[in-house]
Amino acid sequence: VQLQASGGGLVQPGGSLRLSCAASGSIFSINYWGWYRQAPGKQRELVAIISNLGSTNYVDSVKGRFTISRDNAKNTVYLQMNSLKPEDTAVYYCNALIKADMERSRDYWGQGTQVTVSS
Repeated sequence: VQLQASGGGLVQPGGSLRLSCAASGSIFSINYWGWYRQAPGKQRELVAIISNLGSTNYVDSVKGRFTISRDNAKNTVYLQMNSLKPEDTAVYYCNALIKADMERSRDYWGQGTQVTVSS
């Protein structure tokens, strides 16, 4: 199983970006998806999470600006980021709890995608 993240880039303050993360391989089920971020000199933090039933949760700093969603048919999660601020600048990582065929459920991580918010 592999997770492939994409969609990062450079955007001006107030702009938008949409991150995607697709899982591939012998996947039996995906329990939850999460997006994390890590800014230089800071610890990695959970930004948003979505369960297999579609319930979501966000860190306070992104509530009302970011939206996490999932497409179960495509084994893909998205993070729509609006009204971006310079403090959103970080490397964003996707994470998922996946049960692969013939294996126990475990965490998988994507490779990270850089988001830079700057004028």
